[in-house]
Amino acid sequence: MTDIAENIEVVKSSIAEAARRSARDAEDVELLAVSKTFPSEVVSEAVDAGLRSFGENRVQELLAKQLLLPSHLRWHLIGHLQSNKIRKVLPCAEAIQGVDSLSLARDIDRVAAELGLFPKVYLEVNVAAEASKFGFAPAMLESQFEDLLALKRLEIQGLMCIPPPGKEPEDSRKYFIFLREFRDQLEKQSGASLAKLSMGMSHDYAVAVEEGATLVRVGSAIFGTR
Repeated sequence: MTDIAENIEVVKSSIAEAARRSARDAEDVELLAVSKTFPSEVVSEAVDAGLRSFGENRVQELLAKQLLLPSHLRWHLIGHLQSNKIRKVLPCAEAIQGVDSLSLARDIDRVAAELGLFPKVYLEVNVAAEASKFGFAPAMLESQFEDLLALKRLEIQGLMCIPPPGKEPEDSRKYFIFLREFRDQLEKQSGASLAKLSMGMSHDYAVAVEEGATLVRVGSAIFGTR
């Protein structure tokens, strides 16, 4: 067994343990391997170990790896998407995470209509009001949510967040709780379903699972440091 395969088993075991602690089914948590900056040869080791879902930050890197790796893999764009890259990535990505503004959502909807597609998207929430990060301010998302729902081409899966870096995994818990409760509030107010919560990375994914994550984005815990 390779180091990557062993790392995957450790991560899966940690997800299962966190799910048990919160009386959840581990099968309800998707492991998205963040493969950004790692070459396709390294990603192939994760594929050989059974992973099928991968996340990339850059459109060009996603497209390049998709050409070199098996066609059955599922790709998420997890970085900020520039409007001029929408047309390239929509046919290739299963989901666009990090939709961080109404204007970007409208651009995606427009291009999707032209291409005949119905892209799955996650809305990014700036849970700590960090000036250095993209994402909807919670109040802004609440006020614009009906406008987002009116975009008929978008399949809004749920919410995602990137908490500020903390020294300990526990430092992220309050942000994960906030995202879950904010999701519940949006669902109650709008009647829409936001079933997915993309939250948790290598250092805090177990805490995220305990607080309701349905998808965790794990990179260095699988592939090692970049």
